[in-house]
Amino acid sequence: MRELSLFRIIDREQAKVVAGFHSTTRANSRLLALTKAGLLKRFFIGTTAGGKKALYYLSSAGANLVQVQNRSPRRRADEVVVMDFFVNHQLGINEIYGMLKYHPIPIDGATFVRWEAFYQPIDIQRSLIPDGYVEIQTPAKPIAAFLEYDLGHENLTVWKAKTRSYLRYAKSGEFERAFHQPQFRVLVVATSDRRVEAIRRAVGEITDKIFWFCTMDALRHEKFWSASWLRPRSNQEPVPLL
Repeated sequence: MRELSLFRIIDREQAKVVAGFHSTTRANSRLLALTKAGLLKRFFIGTTAGGKKALYYLSSAGANLVQVQNRSPRRRADEVVVMDFFVNHQLGINEIYGMLKYHPIPIDGATFVRWEAFYQPIDIQRSLIPDGYVEIQTPAKPIAAFLEYDLGHENLTVWKAKTRSYLRYAKSGEFERAFHQPQFRVLVVATSDRRVEAIRRAVGEITDKIFWFCTMDALRHEKFWSASWLRPRSNQEPVPLL
């Protein structure tokens, strides 16, 4: 349950990955038992097929039990929501986290080291709240990267401001002091090729450094570590992250 403090919300399939369950029946039973015990709360979101999907989050009692701060959303028990950007955004972040932590890295000697979620700005200017941060150790060097998951509703002007904030953060020395790594990347995952290209162009007007771009579908089908990533100003074929 402690991992839910990182996820904030979770669906059944993501819970199966985290818990290492291969059985849907077992996952349903465990989630229901935790909900009845008051350690989890449940609400529903409508699906494109016309049904609904159950989502779970830590209750106050659950957060107290695992001794974490409760950052769960405010939802009524068994409430049904039709569209919720927060939910879809968080589920996407969860999925990317699962790709990083629970799937083997196909590089000899490479290991998952760290994931961090953020609820406050990380920079002095208080302009940056990344969607996540990951560290991967490889035999050659550590890879440190911030994650930005884009659902397509942010104006490109916002992306240009975010780009400048990341560059300022990289040059300031704040990152190295806070994370004890010499440099970082920014991994931008979007929901479509068209959106990736739009963000890429906006970022490329400012820099050709630190940013890497990919779609969620490419990550799902080609896996995280394959040649799926584009750089801001490059016209070359996608490249691997490592």
